[in-house]
Amino acid sequence: MTADAFEPSLGSEGDLTAENATLRLRLQELEETLHAIHTGDVDALVVNNAIYTLESAHAATDQLRQDVLGQMEDAVFAFDQDGLVMYVNTAAERLYGVQSSDVLGQPRQFIFTEMPGSGGEDAAVSAPGAPLATLGTVHRVNDGRLIDVEAVVSPLLGPLGRPLGSLAVVRDVTQRRRAEHWRNLLARLPERLREVGELPAIAAEGARLLGEALRVDRACYGSIDATGELCTIDQDWSGHGLATLAGTWRVKDLASFSDVLRRGDPLVVADTAADPARYPRGTLDTQGVGALLSVPLIEQGQLVAILLLHYGGTRQWTLEEVDFVHEFAERIRSVSERVRSANALALSEARLRDVNENLEAAVAARTGELMAVEEALRQSQKMEAVGQLTGGIAHDFNNLLGAVSASLQVLKVRMRQGKLDQAERYIAMGQDSVKRAAALTQRLLAFARRQTLDPKATDLNRLVAGLEELVRRSVGPDVQVECTAAEGLWTTRVDPSQLENSLLNLCINARDAMLPGGGRLAIATTNIAATDGMVRSQGLPVADYVCLSVTDTGSGMPAELIEQIFDPFFTTKPTGQGTGLGLSMVYGFVRQSGGHVRVQSEVGVGTTMRLYLPRHDGQVLEDAAESPADSVQQGDGETILVVEDESTIRTLTVEVLKDAGYVVVEAHDGPSALRTLASMRRVDLLLTDVGLPGGLNGRQVADAARQDRPQLKVLFITGFAQNAAVGNGLLDAGMEVMTKPFELTALARKVRDMMDGQTDRTRAAR
Repeated sequence: MTADAFEPSLGSEGDLTAENATLRLRLQELEETLHAIHTGDVDALVVNNAIYTLESAHAATDQLRQDVLGQMEDAVFAFDQDGLVMYVNTAAERLYGVQSSDVLGQPRQFIFTEMPGSGGEDAAVSAPGAPLATLGTVHRVNDGRLIDVEAVVSPLLGPLGRPLGSLAVVRDVTQRRRAEHWRNLLARLPERLREVGELPAIAAEGARLLGEALRVDRACYGSIDATGELCTIDQDWSGHGLATLAGTWRVKDLASFSDVLRRGDPLVVADTAADPARYPRGTLDTQGVGALLSVPLIEQGQLVAILLLHYGGTRQWTLEEVDFVHEFAERIRSVSERVRSANALALSEARLRDVNENLEAAVAARTGELMAVEEALRQSQKMEAVGQLTGGIAHDFNNLLGAVSASLQVLKVRMRQGKLDQAERYIAMGQDSVKRAAALTQRLLAFARRQTLDPKATDLNRLVAGLEELVRRSVGPDVQVECTAAEGLWTTRVDPSQLENSLLNLCINARDAMLPGGGRLAIATTNIAATDGMVRSQGLPVADYVCLSVTDTGSGMPAELIEQIFDPFFTTKPTGQGTGLGLSMVYGFVRQSGGHVRVQSEVGVGTTMRLYLPRHDGQVLEDAAESPADSVQQGDGETILVVEDESTIRTLTVEVLKDAGYVVVEAHDGPSALRTLASMRRVDLLLTDVGLPGGLNGRQVADAARQDRPQLKVLFITGFAQNAAVGNGLLDAGMEVMTKPFELTALARKVRDMMDGQTDRTRAAR
């Protein structure tokens, strides 16, 4: 029988299970051969082409066994049924550091012990007849080393199938498992460190993970300061009772050969006791340490961090371990710097918030001071404006009052003399002065943008046509006037007289801008729909408008002047030739009418003023034929409540209305008016002043009266209509207004019209 089939496959890297099965087959064949020799079934044995007689068969069998098992790279153990070592091969002696002569007949614990929890306890001895088992475990060998192994354990049977014990084939997978563990650890390290959050905890967690991975006794991560002389270890990790190195140290006291580290080279020491001269016990990293590994981190040529590993006994550090520690240190550094930057950013943001809060407080305080100064300046300017205005108005009013007073004095003298033939002349002169005074107050109210409007549905084409001749006379022969009326022009609701004044004011300003040579003045009307692009381009609220434009070919204005032309008292005319109130009054009237003013001007080309007035759905009313100025239209017994705090005006008003045939009840303030209303069964018209004493103004009295009498007609009389009293100058249906001073006959006509329902609103509603 030949033994060539037992030649082992040198350097085989096959699966352990397959290798174990092959080994068992060969051993089985070997046992059968031995059995044949012992029973005398063979006379000779061929081993490696050598023929052995029966006498040397036992020696040949032993040689064969050694050749087969001794050349295997994996460790092979054979245990008897009591767990005692029957056989170890050369690979097992090399891996576990033992001699077969020393371990034969010894229990397996004499060679290695299973680490608790590693999954291999008591698995090295297979029960008789037990199936093949593959397991991974950790062995601690007698010299203290820990090795990761994979073992395949199977039953060991005799020549006749009799159980002899167990056979274990063990492979050292320490390097493979360590490489896998290191890769996984490095991959998960940044996330695990970020979860820790704070810098001291990051250093401690990193040291712990590295210390456990490399099975060292102490691990420290230290940051180097800007000087390069001090190293701070926030928190270290110690596995076997070594003293902590947490704190701030001089680099030369903490680490041996610090100059080596500054060059960026790792310090690798397998045995500090082997060369006491080179590794003195004075440095902190050698106290109680047998082996050490110090890995520096260099950034821009400067030492920025050190990762220190200490081992109590001697240890041969591998190149793979040095590389792993360096990469580990870089990742700790990266996460630490990111957290440090985030903390610095958070601190900076907190400081910035504090600065902003303080700045906001300072700005608020300064703004308050500036607002107070601005308010004082505004008040000063207002008082200056009032002074300018008062001077001019006082002069005009004194002239008008002088004319009224003179007319009355002359009339009084003539009446004493019995000369009444010129009485009407003096009365007319006084009335003319009163009308001029009323016009002056209207100009003042328009300037203040608080005049009471009497809006009506108005056709701008008709208004412009009626004013065209007056415009031509006002601008003179050097100005060519062109009027363009849009077809199908919409109606707008404005005070016609105020709009006429505004248009005339714009035309006179245009004439002055074209002096001295004259030019062309164009007046145009047009419809502007809400969808028209001009609405957006002019910055107008979305709505339908009727536009009245005045264009001249004058000198034009720069942009900075356009922003000021509506300011009170602002004028570009020479001193004494302009008050600066004209455009301000135009602007106030248009805005109070719900419209907008836009200006387009170019120096040397001309200016266009556009008044955008809101579209109105009502119909334009024909002017009713007025009664003679001195005639008083008669009433038909209707009841009127007159509320007026000025006794003279109240008395005259009551007398005129009574003479006209009305039943008149009077009250002097708001509360008395409401009490009177509550006691009256019939009230056809409430005639009330707007400004009343007693805590209630005329509008409030009217609103209270309409709670019980919603159809009550109301006529306001006022010399200065406040916005709150009449709703920003616009009146509700069934309400009208007359501005003081007024002719009593005009008052009687207004009352009669309201009684007959012949007001602007009721006509438009028909």
